[in-house]
Amino acid sequence: MTELPLSIAVETPADDGAIDRLHERTFGPGRFARTAFRIREQTGHERALSFTARVGTMLVGSVRLTRVHIGATPALLLGPLTVEPPFQSVGIGAQLMEVALEAARTAGHGLVVLVGDEPYYARFGFRRVPAGRVTLPGPVDPARLLVAELAAGAADGLAGMVSP
Repeated sequence: MTELPLSIAVETPADDGAIDRLHERTFGPGRFARTAFRIREQTGHERALSFTARVGTMLVGSVRLTRVHIGATPALLLGPLTVEPPFQSVGIGAQLMEVALEAARTAGHGLVVLVGDEPYYARFGFRRVPAGRVTLPGPVDPARLLVAELAAGAADGLAGMVSP
């Protein structure tokens, strides 16, 4: 396949409309009922840790990080990570993940939590949260609750409710 002329940049307020439309196309109206969305809607995401992917001038992907707490432990909630369907499976999501996680690490954050598929996110250092240690304020499949340490030991003793 021909390499795409991809550019990744920090999200700006000018990106909001295009990102909202991308989320609508990729997740549909059901996104509003998801537990992770309900947490994110209570607080703004961190623009400095949120990124867009473009092919030319066309927005084709986005990832956002939002400050949360897990019990008393500060963390970031990753998501949504989304890529336009015609551009999926060519590494755009992986590039967005790598840039966002490195930015979070550089900014001094120690922990990232997400709700997602372990087979995909494991390559970025995410692993399942031990059953019953971390909860969300709504239904979540425990096998999909994942955490990554950006600093060694950041998840030691992690327990509690994820909250904004």
